[in-house]
Amino acid sequence: MENRATDGDKQTTLHITGMSCAACASRIEKGLNRIDGVAQANVNLALEQASISYDPKQVEIPEFRDKIASLGFGTVSEEANLNVTGMTCAACATRIEKGLNRMPGVTGATVNLAMETAHVEYAAGSIAVGDLVSKIEQLGYGAIPQSAEDNIADVRSKDIHRKKWKWIVSAVLSFPLLWAMVAHFSFTSWIYVPELFLNPWFQLVLTTPIQFVIGWQFYVGAYKALRNGSSNMDVLVALGTSAAYFYSLYLTLRPSDVMEGMAGMPVMTMPELYYETSAVLITLILVGKWFEAVAKGRSSEAIKSLMSLQATTARVVRDEQELDIPIEQVRVKDIFIVRPGEKIPVDGVVVDGRSAVDESMLSGESLPVEKEAGSAVTGATLNKNGVLRIQAERVGGDTALARIIKVVEDAQNSKAPIQRIADQISGIFVPIVVVIAVLAFIVWFFLVTPTDFAGSLEKMIAVLVIACPCALGLATPTSIMAGSGRAAEYGILFKGGEHLEMTRSVNAVVLDKTGTVTNGKPELTDVMVGASGLAENDLLRLLGAAEKSSEHPLAEAIVKGIADRGIELVGPTDFENIPGYGVKAHVEGKQVLAGTRRLMSREGIAIDDSAEQHMNELESAGKTAMLVAVDGSYAGLVAVADTIKETSREAVTRLRAMNIEVIMITGDNERTARAVAAEAGIERVLAEVLPEGKAEEVKRLQEQGMIVAMVGDGINDAPALATANIGMAMGTGTDVAMEAADITLMRGNLNSIPDAIEMSRRTMTNIRQNLFWALGYNVIGIPIAALGFLAPWLAGAAMAFSSVSVVLNALRLQRVKL
Repeated sequence: MENRATDGDKQTTLHITGMSCAACASRIEKGLNRIDGVAQANVNLALEQASISYDPKQVEIPEFRDKIASLGFGTVSEEANLNVTGMTCAACATRIEKGLNRMPGVTGATVNLAMETAHVEYAAGSIAVGDLVSKIEQLGYGAIPQSAEDNIADVRSKDIHRKKWKWIVSAVLSFPLLWAMVAHFSFTSWIYVPELFLNPWFQLVLTTPIQFVIGWQFYVGAYKALRNGSSNMDVLVALGTSAAYFYSLYLTLRPSDVMEGMAGMPVMTMPELYYETSAVLITLILVGKWFEAVAKGRSSEAIKSLMSLQATTARVVRDEQELDIPIEQVRVKDIFIVRPGEKIPVDGVVVDGRSAVDESMLSGESLPVEKEAGSAVTGATLNKNGVLRIQAERVGGDTALARIIKVVEDAQNSKAPIQRIADQISGIFVPIVVVIAVLAFIVWFFLVTPTDFAGSLEKMIAVLVIACPCALGLATPTSIMAGSGRAAEYGILFKGGEHLEMTRSVNAVVLDKTGTVTNGKPELTDVMVGASGLAENDLLRLLGAAEKSSEHPLAEAIVKGIADRGIELVGPTDFENIPGYGVKAHVEGKQVLAGTRRLMSREGIAIDDSAEQHMNELESAGKTAMLVAVDGSYAGLVAVADTIKETSREAVTRLRAMNIEVIMITGDNERTARAVAAEAGIERVLAEVLPEGKAEEVKRLQEQGMIVAMVGDGINDAPALATANIGMAMGTGTDVAMEAADITLMRGNLNSIPDAIEMSRRTMTNIRQNLFWALGYNVIGIPIAALGFLAPWLAGAAMAFSSVSVVLNALRLQRVKL
């Protein structure tokens, strides 16, 4: 399906009830995609969610809910209860109510003046409670969220409980029928069966509530599917069980058979009744649905574990008082206090205090990081040993943890290309199965056993039941959920199922040098003054002022090294960053240039031989040398050294063992680049590449037939990250790089690259196993059932087991060790 999404589109997630198989998900997806203004809609059967990208100018969320309802399914709303302050009359309540009801995603809002409360229903994923509070505050009132259990979790819990009791009641009613069924087999004739259990009327009384009360959901689902011109699992179940039930009812009501049965209860009439087929079939399917619901609940454990990391309250300072409030009420610029042993509630900057903070949940590093005034801190990290006063910078959905959760949710809601194939198969599967079942009945009744209507009917029922495509619909999404969730626990965030699928095919990894292979924290090591007559401190003062406005890691190292020497720096009056070359600035009335040989050549500045020789020596030692010119004349050079990460060599070795070519790309000169590459074990180096050239180099590799993963962390890596088949951004890098990438490696550890590829390979292997398992049941089971070697109740058990086995197989990914 073509992706029509644009930058102005909004994203929302709706929780859907009533889906039973892949055909249901496919029908809803097609219906939503036909709505004007919808750019793309994906429906995830395993998560029971629809993820929709849409243009808010053309369509609103209530239209999606109406469409889903018209297709015969339901949606679950989130609910928020707020205590409202500042209302004085009915007009206040009306004003707030209208304001809330106009918000995108709100499906209903009522404000009670007497109780001073507001009850809001809204589409899950479209809006946050904090947005509702902000809206009320914008209208001139106050609002505080009431504590409440999560509605979605509550609905799912009730659904699992309901399914559990349905199958238990169904099993109790079916047990006498199952017991009576043993009389059908000669090898079980030694088992005593009470005569009551063989009575047709007794069997009718037991089966009817199973068929029409407990099993009513299948009739409703089948009706809704057929009404909308499609078919699903419910159609197959309703057809199969109804055929068994009504044929048995016909035999029960036939006068001659009833009288004979009532008088002497001859056992010979019992094989003609198929009440137990209907009852046991429904029971087994319900057991499967219950197991499936429980297993699907486990498949979202990754999201739950991420959400459990965050603090629930914050100690905020307001009006010189410390108040413990829910983190939903924390606002940007609030000052909050975090004591030793407490979690930091939201992202912010330390304004007072010193402490060590455990950031292992983000970085994977076990050693705490020292924090002081001016240090950035992240929500959900743990304060170890000092009291910190922190100013909130990002709250609610903007925090790092919230964004991580959003990425994981988006990945689990998205579809891998392989899933679309499974969806297409599911869409045409049910009609084909119905035709096969009818043909099986016709062949048996008219050609093989012309007098055996009951036997022919049994074959048709078995075909209908064994072919339910539930497992096929669950095969891919459950694996993607489990795989992306497990990867997130290792700090690897896949942005979508398509990236999770593509990563397994990567055969070339291009690594940016600075901040990726190296630590990205170089130090100023050498200073050489030229023949311009400038003193070393004057040269460093001018250079430091010029580099002060640059965000490049090398510039930061130079500025820090100069500041550490006690030299006071002023800001430049004019600054220009020249990507791939260096910087140009005006400092103290002088023009200062600092950068590569190319920069000096471009500006027509001559370099003396001694400077060139010294520069070559520094580069041979793996250092990066930068030339400095003042007012058009060479003034000196400085060198910085950046050490490689401890994990770089190990990660490169692992990648090469996976038959993946490793290439390092950098804007540095050839000599420096090769020294660093040799230390990391990288053989192929692309040096002196400009930022725009990185994307061109990636294209060249792709033209050679390589599936390229680009790994970087800076703004200048963004074009290459977007060009590569898979872009991997180091989580320790810039937001621009992470936005352009398909995968974010939160821990900044190069071992995360082979881990991501390994996770992708294992997930895709798991999906293939599931599809083989799901299709295998049907491909093998349908002919066996059609040939008469599979009783309907066994077909039902196999069908139920296929769905459960697929989900359990997918859940194995949650135990993967990387």
